[in-house]
Amino acid sequence: MARSIQPGEQVPVPRGRHAPPLEVRLTVQRRRLLEAAAAVFARLGYAEASAEAVAREAGMSKATFYEHFSNKEDAIVALFEEAATEITREMAHAAGDRDAATSYEAWVRRSLHAFLGTLVTWPDAARTLLVEIIGAGPRAQERRDAILEAFAGAVHRDNALMAPRFGAPTFAAPEDAFTIIGAIVEVASRQLRTGRPADVRDIEPTLLRVFFGILAQARDEGLGGA
Repeated sequence: MARSIQPGEQVPVPRGRHAPPLEVRLTVQRRRLLEAAAAVFARLGYAEASAEAVAREAGMSKATFYEHFSNKEDAIVALFEEAATEITREMAHAAGDRDAATSYEAWVRRSLHAFLGTLVTWPDAARTLLVEIIGAGPRAQERRDAILEAFAGAVHRDNALMAPRFGAPTFAAPEDAFTIIGAIVEVASRQLRTGRPADVRDIEPTLLRVFFGILAQARDEGLGGA
């Protein structure tokens, strides 16, 4: 029976007449380099990381690194895109079906719990997404801003869709959703940088108070629905 491949295990690429097509080899190389970049950025920080360190972590030459990325900023932007996509996918899967929600509060709690859970499951990707991307250059900052705007837009649309089903309040403005995303990112990145509190999931009660506090304020001021 063939041995199963373990998560994160580096699989050697066959060479010679049994080698896979070029595009397959390039895909495997890129995946290994991105995994290595996540580990190096998390361990050393973006400022101290280098193309050589990433290539060495992946068990490849520096020349191979430059076949895939023009520099380390290019690598962290690519890794950021991968991390954002992966965490979004995992969070959506963990949060479950909207139609199964019993209340808007329960839906928000489940979604936030799922997000924090993905940070625990993918610690290197989480650090890239929330910490190391800051200060990585103008292109990286531009992508970070775009992703945060996209997350905020998703939260705003989700609120507009889900809250009325349960008579829950809606946001007064799209900036409310962005404020919540900003709070989540900043508090989570602080935990990743400092280790306080010990587990990132311990910030969940604080973030829920921010979320529902903003909604309650909008309701009390008559600016949101319900």
